[in-house]
Amino acid sequence: MALYAYEAVDATGAVVKSTYDADNEDAVRMEIKRQGMTAISIKKQGALNKDLNINIGGKPKLRDMSVFCRQFVSMIRAGVTMIDALNMMAESTENKVLKAALEEVKTSVEKGESLSAAFSEHPNIFTPFMVNMTAAGEASGSIDIAIERMAIQLEKSGRTRAIIKKAMMYPIVVVVVMIAVVIVMLVKVIPAYSEMFVDLGTDLPAITKGVQAVSNFLIDYWFIIVPIIIGVVVGIIAFNKTDKGKHFFGKIAISFPAVKGMVIKSAAAMAARTLSTLVAAGIPLVEAVGITSKTMTNVYFKEALEGAKEELLIGQPLSRPLQECGLFPPMVYHMVRIGEETGQTEEMLDKCAEYYEEETEMAAQTMMAALEPMIIIVLAGVVGIILGACMAPMLTMYQALDSL
Repeated sequence: MALYAYEAVDATGAVVKSTYDADNEDAVRMEIKRQGMTAISIKKQGALNKDLNINIGGKPKLRDMSVFCRQFVSMIRAGVTMIDALNMMAESTENKVLKAALEEVKTSVEKGESLSAAFSEHPNIFTPFMVNMTAAGEASGSIDIAIERMAIQLEKSGRTRAIIKKAMMYPIVVVVVMIAVVIVMLVKVIPAYSEMFVDLGTDLPAITKGVQAVSNFLIDYWFIIVPIIIGVVVGIIAFNKTDKGKHFFGKIAISFPAVKGMVIKSAAAMAARTLSTLVAAGIPLVEAVGITSKTMTNVYFKEALEGAKEELLIGQPLSRPLQECGLFPPMVYHMVRIGEETGQTEEMLDKCAEYYEEETEMAAQTMMAALEPMIIIVLAGVVGIILGACMAPMLTMYQALDSL
């Protein structure tokens, strides 16, 4: 089989551009006719004339996916066929990566695959959570309800992540600005003062000599310092992708006082919300816990849920491993235990998710309130040392003049 690129006109007169795998050009023409369109051009794509697939925009964000789910449900409920809905969504989306994925999903569905199977062929776009929710909707005959629940879940998750990012953005920006200011002062301001004091023949104070030494070091060895910094950053990123790195940074996240509360509460909210959505869709609890574990960003919570899945397989209630792992707040396993005893696990998980989503927002605000004065103090201290190094020689010179 080969890949053919074609242009065709649909029933509304709109020009449609797409690709299709077929044995020959006649098979492509028949497929275009089957879709109720008229072929304009059909070209076999080879190594030299293959369309460039340059994805602009990167991986779709949670908001992109939630919007897709909302619009897709609206079209299905309006009576639009699944293939037409996928085609319209592919044409309307601005994200190039999602657009390409939807076009391939449409092609797979046209060949007879289920929507969940077509989603599973693009794991970087459609997560295991989305694939299994879609499969559950197909099995129950209520795919619109399943995808609507997916949209709600994605919106909630996106809001929680946005809160965390917002909380982290301020200190990061301030630190970057602080570093930039310090570098400018050390590279531009300090050398100018140094030349002036050398010309005056003034004996420089210790603080000025120290700052001047740092300034000279940056100016003389920047070509060594910059590659070292880049190497360290690349090394940290590479280390974070390893199993040891994930455990190292994961341990820091749940141990460092400044972020510990927010990390644990956001993980609790994510786990409870995802489990509630999956259970509501009719997915067995064991499978739902396994899927939820894959959505966790911290490796320790991921491993805790994987262990909980194993406990469920041998007949243990979910509340027990959640309590024994020592990671989740007490309210999580207490609410789950109540749900298990009353047969309302889904409702208890949903209430737990709502509570910890609010707690995550409050924890983020608390962290920002605590970090702001600390960052300002550090910034003032660093800039104060540099200003002190600039002013100290002048004060020394004025004192010498006064003694004459």
